[in-house]
Amino acid sequence: MALIDSFSAYTRWRADVGNAVQHLRGWLNHNDIGDAQTDLRLQCVLERLKEDKLVVAFVAEFSRGKSELINAVFFSHYGSRILPSSAGRTTMCPTELQWEAGQTPGVRLLPIETRDRQESVADLRRMPAEWVFEPIALDDAESLQRAFARVGETRMVPREKAEELGFAVDDTGVEGTKPDANGMIEIACWRHAIVQFPHPLLEQGLVIIDTPGLNAIGSEPELTLSLLPSAHAVLFILAADTGVTHSDLQVWQRHVNVGRTQRHGRVVVLNKIDGLWDGLRSETEINAEISKQVRSVASTLEIPEDLVFPVSAQKALLAKVSQDAALLERSRIGSLEAALSTELLPTRQQIIRENALLETGEIIRRASELLHTRLIGLREQLKEMADLRGKNQSVIEYMMRKVRTEKDEFDRGLQKYHAVRSVFTSLSNKVFSHIGMDAVRSETRRTRDAMGGATFSRDLRTAMQEFFETLRGKLRNSATDISEISNMLDAMYKRFAVEHGLKLAPPNSFSTMRYERDILRLENAFNEEINTLASMVTHTKGTLTQRFFETVALEARKTFEIANRDVEQWLRVVMSPLETQVREYQLQLKRRLESVKRVHEATGTLEERIKELMQAEGALLRQVEEIDAMRGVIEIALGASLGSPRREDELAA
Repeated sequence: MALIDSFSAYTRWRADVGNAVQHLRGWLNHNDIGDAQTDLRLQCVLERLKEDKLVVAFVAEFSRGKSELINAVFFSHYGSRILPSSAGRTTMCPTELQWEAGQTPGVRLLPIETRDRQESVADLRRMPAEWVFEPIALDDAESLQRAFARVGETRMVPREKAEELGFAVDDTGVEGTKPDANGMIEIACWRHAIVQFPHPLLEQGLVIIDTPGLNAIGSEPELTLSLLPSAHAVLFILAADTGVTHSDLQVWQRHVNVGRTQRHGRVVVLNKIDGLWDGLRSETEINAEISKQVRSVASTLEIPEDLVFPVSAQKALLAKVSQDAALLERSRIGSLEAALSTELLPTRQQIIRENALLETGEIIRRASELLHTRLIGLREQLKEMADLRGKNQSVIEYMMRKVRTEKDEFDRGLQKYHAVRSVFTSLSNKVFSHIGMDAVRSETRRTRDAMGGATFSRDLRTAMQEFFETLRGKLRNSATDISEISNMLDAMYKRFAVEHGLKLAPPNSFSTMRYERDILRLENAFNEEINTLASMVTHTKGTLTQRFFETVALEARKTFEIANRDVEQWLRVVMSPLETQVREYQLQLKRRLESVKRVHEATGTLEERIKELMQAEGALLRQVEEIDAMRGVIEIALGASLGSPRREDELAA
């Protein structure tokens, strides 16, 4: 199976990179070149490689063949349908298919009644007791089918209860579920489902999200605001016999292409092309009709034609089960699977590669700079010791005074360093006064109070919009402080480089633009989902407030949690090169002074000291070769260059 083979290759690549990074980590610690911060950074790289997930979401209105497509792409080797696939609705709640080592095979189901509480699905994930668990017998296909079928369970409730639980109700059936003759509404039994299933792809980090239709999606904003935007790929499924219907277009505009802020990773599948195989048209006519529909879909959705994949999921599944190569070719499923293999995986791989390149590249560069500093200091000692050959005591005393003078000058420079360190701490605290979680919680409480006191819809909207404006303001203020920190450290780095000869590259910069874009995306989704006239009219203030804080505010908090983590890591890292070089330079001065003292106290130790320094020089040069070798190993594993290493002739300069 090509997709499994591609994913296996991707998994092996991650493992190779992890082994290379682990080797680098051990070498740095063994040679006393790393520090606690460096070790923590490499540990984070290793954890990201290990925990990397690839999330693929399938989105469609009902009866578009979405579940059949998942069966055809991922579960055909079971010889039967695993996900329920029949006319009408088979997936009534968002369903995740995933697997992690140590899990028990089964389906976890979150009761729909949990919507009555002010807790998001993300919060409830940490509460196992809230979920119903249906075990799966892996060797029994019927057991698999029964467990999977539970995600489609429904029940009838009065209109008031359905609306209370967040379901849209519409007497016409256009903007919501239409009541039956008795005024009852069919709703999903479950709010969310997690299928824990040891499939080869899921074992390697793939997560499949199967979504319900338009009305069900709209009743769970967390799906649109969190799960779908975070998916690495979204497959939007249409039916060839219907084309792009009004409800399809609503799903696309409201949930898949929200705000047009993210087109990357969005693929359209035109399913059920076998409906054109009526026996009355030639293959040429059928292909022409399919091409015509592809152009029409691409035009309607305003996407390139090469992002529309016509397939027959049902025939693809049948062909794989019956091993019918000709039928499999005609189903065109191969083109879609190839796109997932050649587009999705390389894109995710590039993200992982860039992160590892950034971290390991800087760490290796800093290690090379440290070795450079040690080598320069050691060669200065060697030269000083060699210059003392045959010299009298007065010359040796002069040399001692000279080194002491350098040490005194450096100590005076340290006073400026400590002053900058104090300002750095003050500015760091100022950054977190803007974006710290206490500030976010305070703004959330203020917004909740404002929404609670709102009398009109206008006041409610104003309170929610001010929430976004305030968060953006906090990010902008923090960006100003971060820029001040960067400029101050850049000046300090240059000063120490000029006055004391420290080999320091400019400190890494940091931008908050990523988090501002996330808040903008969240605001666009909020305007599509909650801040609409229809939403204001059909929902009570209490319901709107609850939905806002269960979804929008929760996602904003996640964004700021990530921002806090990243800023904190940057603040720890940005001072580290200077601190390391300062400690190294102090140590070199101490060693130089001790060497001259030893010669002053007993001239017979001069040659012994020169011999020791030459041996140390040889050990340092071997370390330079080893760090270059590790650079090469990591570059081979990553398939990219970390940048030019510092050559020995540069070290000798």
